[in-house]
Amino acid sequence: MNTLCSLSQRKQKYSATRRLQLKTKLLKTAAAMLDKDKQEKKQEREATLSERLPPLQLSGLSIQDLQALCKDLHHKIDVVDEERYDIEVKVNKNNTEIENLSQKIFELKGKMKRPALKRVKISADAMLGALLGARVKESVDFKANLKTVKKEEEKKEEVTDWRKNVEAMSGMEGRKKLFDAGQ
Repeated sequence: MNTLCSLSQRKQKYSATRRLQLKTKLLKTAAAMLDKDKQEKKQEREATLSERLPPLQLSGLSIQDLQALCKDLHHKIDVVDEERYDIEVKVNKNNTEIENLSQKIFELKGKMKRPALKRVKISADAMLGALLGARVKESVDFKANLKTVKKEEEKKEEVTDWRKNVEAMSGMEGRKKLFDAGQ
């Protein structure tokens, strides 16, 4: 509680106008430094070009001398293109190596970005094919693999005349039949 009061009562070191003045001065010095860097790079480029390529003296040359000069320039252009290509290949190789190493660092840290997953409509056969691979050559028919349960038909008792049944069960013979049926 005490620290909250001290933070709210703390005054800012610079006023808004002073901060604005400092910001503009910083931007002006940064712009001046950028201009100075551009001028230095331009002068450096001109110096290297004048060093590597002396100005051409075309006046007073014969046709054979001009043709020889053109062939020499074409040869130099080819050499520079080969060097540029070699450097470009090296840069691309280094960039891919840097990407691979940074990917390994992310994997080691365990902070991998997961790509956004998209919903895909897929049939059951295609899903089984993707999961099981080449093991499933035919479409799987689930209904064919289900067990079938056959209901046993109830035994219908024949409807007979009840009087005959009563006469057959009467007496000792009927009790003997019931005793035999129970065993």
